Amino acid sequence: MSTPPSSSSSSSASVLILDYTLTLIPGLPNDVAALILSFIPYSHHSRLKLTCKSWRLFLTPSLNSLLFSLRRLNRLSHLLCIFPQGPSISPPFLFDPHNLAWSRLPPAPPDPHSYGLCNFSALSIGPHLYVLGGSLFDTRSFPMDRPSASSSVSRFDFTTGSWEPLAPMLHPRGSFGCAAVPDSDAILVAGGGSRHCVFGAAGSRMASVERYDIRRNKWVELDRLPGLRAGCAGFFVEERMEFWVMGGYGEERTIGGVLPVDEYCRDAAVMDLKSGGDGGVAGKWVEVGDMWEEGERVRVGKIVVVEDRERPGRPAVFMLEGNDIFRYDMDSNRWHWETHVPKTASHNSAFGFVVLDGELHVMTLLNAVNYTETRRKRHHKRAKLYIQIYHPKKKTWRFLTTKSPFPYPLDFNTAVMCSVHL
Repeated sequence: MSTPPSSSSSSSASVLILDYTLTLIPGLPNDVAALILSFIPYSHHSRLKLTCKSWRLFLTPSLNSLLFSLRRLNRLSHLLCIFPQGPSISPPFLFDPHNLAWSRLPPAPPDPHSYGLCNFSALSIGPHLYVLGGSLFDTRSFPMDRPSASSSVSRFDFTTGSWEPLAPMLHPRGSFGCAAVPDSDAILVAGGGSRHCVFGAAGSRMASVERYDIRRNKWVELDRLPGLRAGCAGFFVEERMEFWVMGGYGEERTIGGVLPVDEYCRDAAVMDLKSGGDGGVAGKWVEVGDMWEEGERVRVGKIVVVEDRERPGRPAVFMLEGNDIFRYDMDSNRWHWETHVPKTASHNSAFGFVVLDGELHVMTLLNAVNYTETRRKRHHKRAKLYIQIYHPKKKTWRFLTTKSPFPYPLDFNTAVMCSVHL
């Protein structure tokens, strides 16, 4: 497999592949007009390409490598990427909350044998969007309703508008901790396994840890977690050069020797990369004690991480549990109540929880209908997406509503979301 180019190398060779006989904006030099057009939000590019030939060429990244270079120097759009399913099953969408605009990404090349992918991880690094692992439903597996772990890795290149396969992970995994290492072109993954996205009994779990070198397109085995762990969250603390793996479930027990039940983890494991060799690539794991007392809660909810602009490298960790948001204090190793979500989720629905531009976005659907009934109808009214936005510094809420682009109700229990800066 050929080694893909580094995400950081494209900016050094930014050349405007544009016919200078075409005018971008009448009466202005093309370099000034290019700077003006680079301020247009990314979510509006697809519509503005229809304006004229010169705009279509300029706003097509594969034909104009200068576009993203100008945007990185001037203004990046903070976008939310939502995967309703695996990218080869259903196309992901980008949402621009500042302009209430949606843009559709092309689907990944289809696999004739797969009919579902869940529990995968997605993260954005520069102009690339990575999709890693997951629980794969495959027609060749038995039983067909039980997924198997996937080791596949692919990425979407916004500069070319296409998907490309990358070197697979050394171990298949879904529901794992994952984080990018800042300024190092590396991705860390830890734990995981495979299980049904709805019926989680008897799922597998593992302790292996890997590091992906983006420049070399290669995975390297690291020290294993102290114990089995899946369904966990991962994040990186740059100030301490630590990789945190938090929550999830570990060993399995059975009730009456028949019914499998998860043993949820109340602690965290931390890898200190400063103590590792090879330039701090690998370190030893340290176990952090229980984050709550017995009976206080059963398991960790949905976790997101907000980078503190006043203290770069020291992120704030938040958890959504039910209708409440908690903040994690690393010094005391305890979760403290932060705020209550103003509008609770409707019956039998769930919240989506993601960070965008330093704010917590809590999402739910309005006017959602039963998916089975929706499929029976030829025409149906699409649900609206209701977003409640919390500012951790100001401790204030604001709200917005937008029409969902998906032709079916979005299930936030299985949808995968990440932020993208373009």
